[in-house]
Amino acid sequence: MTLRATYRLQMHKDFPFRTAEAIVPYLERLGISHLYLSPITTAAKGSTHGYDVVDPTAINPELGGEDGYRALVDTARAHGLGVIIDIVPNHMGVAGGENAWWNDVLAKGEASDFATVFDIDFSRPIVLPVLGDPLPQALEQGAITVEGDEIVAYGEHRFPLRPEDRGIGAEGGTMTGEALAELLDRQHYRLAWWRTADDELNWRRFFTVNELAGVRIGQEPVFERTHALYFRLWQEGLIDGVRIDHVDGLTDPAGYCRRLRARFESMPREDGTPAIIWVEKILGAGEPLATDWGIDGTSGYDFMEEVNLLLHDPAGEAPLAEAWARISGRAADFPPEELQARQDVLAWAFEGQLNGCIRAFAALAASDPQSAAITPEMLRRAIVRLLWVFPVYRTYGLGDAAPEADAAIRAETRGRVQSLIPPGEDFVTDAIMAWLAGEGPGDTDLAREAVRRFQQLSAPVAAKGVEDTAFYRYGRLLSRNDVGFDASRFAGDVAEFHDRMQARAADWPRALLATATHDHKRGEDVRARLAVLSQIPDRWLAAVGRWDAEAERLAPDVDPADRYMLLQMIYGAWPEDLRADDADGLADFAERLSAWQEKALREAKLRSSWEAPAEDYEGKAKALIAALLDPAQGKAFLADLAVFHQETAPAVEAAMLAQLALRLTVPGVPDTYQGTELPDYSLVDPDNRRPVDYDARERAVADGGEPKLALLAEILALRRDHADVFADGSYHPLPVSGEGADRVVAFLRVAGDTRLLVVVALRVPADGWGDAAVTVEGEAMPVATLLADRTAVVRPL
Repeated sequence: MTLRATYRLQMHKDFPFRTAEAIVPYLERLGISHLYLSPITTAAKGSTHGYDVVDPTAINPELGGEDGYRALVDTARAHGLGVIIDIVPNHMGVAGGENAWWNDVLAKGEASDFATVFDIDFSRPIVLPVLGDPLPQALEQGAITVEGDEIVAYGEHRFPLRPEDRGIGAEGGTMTGEALAELLDRQHYRLAWWRTADDELNWRRFFTVNELAGVRIGQEPVFERTHALYFRLWQEGLIDGVRIDHVDGLTDPAGYCRRLRARFESMPREDGTPAIIWVEKILGAGEPLATDWGIDGTSGYDFMEEVNLLLHDPAGEAPLAEAWARISGRAADFPPEELQARQDVLAWAFEGQLNGCIRAFAALAASDPQSAAITPEMLRRAIVRLLWVFPVYRTYGLGDAAPEADAAIRAETRGRVQSLIPPGEDFVTDAIMAWLAGEGPGDTDLAREAVRRFQQLSAPVAAKGVEDTAFYRYGRLLSRNDVGFDASRFAGDVAEFHDRMQARAADWPRALLATATHDHKRGEDVRARLAVLSQIPDRWLAAVGRWDAEAERLAPDVDPADRYMLLQMIYGAWPEDLRADDADGLADFAERLSAWQEKALREAKLRSSWEAPAEDYEGKAKALIAALLDPAQGKAFLADLAVFHQETAPAVEAAMLAQLALRLTVPGVPDTYQGTELPDYSLVDPDNRRPVDYDARERAVADGGEPKLALLAEILALRRDHADVFADGSYHPLPVSGEGADRVVAFLRVAGDTRLLVVVALRVPADGWGDAAVTVEGEAMPVATLLADRTAVVRPL
């Protein structure tokens, strides 16, 4: 079964296997070759995403269980479709008492058969930060009780007693005060106030989520125990591959991926088809993806960045940056914002994990006379500074060795941190860099532990500092703030894009190509629409100036930076069919934007936060949304916005279709995120996981009139008819000359005697293409003739 194009589905109890089964014929007609499913293993009850796995050995009964899954696969196979699933090796869900493995560890501590599954420091009781108040107050309030003979209860939480403490009978239900405190003291866990989690947690969690516990997947017994279901599904022909969630959270991503590949290869298919393995991996600027991991590439954030850079006009950078600095009073460029955000999240959210890292390096330093003089406080200062400026998620050293590619990352980090090092402490930074390279002094086992802790800290600091903080503070142009993006960059050029695509053809012909995901900050067409503003900065700033004057009148207490970002979102996410006099539609849009606004303010951590929501300020910001989108109060604004939308619509459609055409034609496997075959004006999750109207999409396919869906279907049909060219074909950039040449991407895909010409207009000039021409095998072909009235053309030569 040839891998041509995937379709991502978010599985949950309201979209189970039987519902997915019903749309398989539609996906076949569309030209999809593989279903691409979010995690299917048993997750916390009611989970809307599936990444909070509580039992990796069974298929989620809320989705239909194994019988439902087999029925889906049977239907997919009958229509010629394969199935790829998302797997979650980094962590498991541990809230709500649903994880039997975690419960066993809580009951038995280090003696549990599952103690090695979780990344826990057993030198002290397992800290469970679930209490709304400190423990003494919770006991005094009577909020903690014992249910029956075996369970400690607090609100919705249930925790097992040690086996030695079970059987207390009726006494348990009435146990209070000192007796209850003594009972709790005897447990293998310690109930703690939720605010202490960042300081006291003694087990690795996923980012800052206390409900997700890190798994020690590098231990072979743990790997086999947690992956047995996947291997059985592979053996039975029920999956064709996997996407690995958050690979950078693992101790040894390379080792894990190689082990996974080896296990799949040990169970070959009759037709010899290898398993597909993609990794969710955020690549930093210039960071290469290792070619020796045994994987097929990333899940597509890197392509999302590559094509997004192409859609932006570099001429718009300076005026938009200047405007942002003037409006917000903050830095015009992104690096200062990133540095501050990294400093904030490291200080506010990772103290416990940082302390563990420092202790590990202190033990390592003390293990050798060469480094014994380095104190824990010296290490703290040096490690903190490195984490502030680390240019990528992580390196991949093992304590006694490191990949060659890490050397460039260490060198860049060393250069970045130099200006922050106080006099006389360079030697501490140099020692840490040597340990990361596997070249420092000291005990090898201690080095492995220290390097592991650093690398498993640098990744979440990057994710929370950049994507989940700085991206919500920096508003130069929000189309450049998304998962996997380098917001310090504004635009890219065609030559750079060609270089990257040739590298894809050589190294990653089966990597996934995504422009929308379940994690994106803004839908693919929101970003395309906002990118158009880079072409017309003066017109945009004039319009937004008028709109902000009205916004300031309606909500003078809302910060100008928040108003500016809101106005970008209103313009960017405006549904195509929404009219300015549609009160119900406007109210629905306002509700969606209000949810986005609340999340944006809390993630930014400037005027509100998840830990201490500023409900008064949030209320004012939401009231502004309601007023602007009210047909009466916002009448003038809505009328002006409608005119601006109409004026920019042709350029927006060109950007949308260019992004789509490139995703479907460059080397790799294009993924269509659920529902985005029609224009995608979704916001950040959970808005981007709303139900999809597949009846409407089936009608649109039959009608063929919607431009985005029509182009998608057209090129997917070409991918089906010329599968070899798209799967294995080389990539040959074509020169473009004449006026507007920098607005055209042209290339050939070649396999054997088959050649496909691809010409894509990034931006359509108002006065036509003039003398612009693409040179194909010595012949100059006018762009105006090639494209006619189209944004993209893909055709055999």
